[in-house]
Amino acid sequence: MPWLSRFLPLIAFFALAGLLARGLTLDPTDLPSARLGKPIPEFDLPLLDSSDRRVPEDWEGRPALVNVWATWCFSCRVEHPYLLELADRGVTIYGLNYKDEPDKASQWLVDLGNPYAETVVDIDGSLGLDLGVYGAPETYVVDAAGVVRHRHVGVVNAQVWEEQLQQYFRED
Repeated sequence: MPWLSRFLPLIAFFALAGLLARGLTLDPTDLPSARLGKPIPEFDLPLLDSSDRRVPEDWEGRPALVNVWATWCFSCRVEHPYLLELADRGVTIYGLNYKDEPDKASQWLVDLGNPYAETVVDIDGSLGLDLGVYGAPETYVVDAAGVVRHRHVGVVNAQVWEEQLQQYFRED
């Protein structure tokens, strides 16, 4: 077995190189979601526009995007103009203001425009945790029955809309 001790470092090197090569082929935005195929979690959080209103009344009945965003998120600022464009085209978008200050979030929407039908304030991240949010921005497609059908991690732009999200909003 003395020959084995000579080749052990080489074997370990090739094993490690194989693991690293496998890691390079993975898509870092392809994160698993435990919520796919399940209803959006129930929650009781305030809405940004009204401290006395809580759960949005009309989250079911038509497909919608649920966009996780925050004022501290640079990428959220990048995707915001495209969300405004989608809202202008009639796509229903609900906002989930994630671990943010409500006053800053309200001012952000005044300054940049508001693409959201409603915005839920998730200061402590509890709804984000239930959804499996890794960070902002993330966007979920929720069907008419309130079931999560798709999750996109990162900026929503024209390419993401056409390749991943638009199919859930086609009328048959």
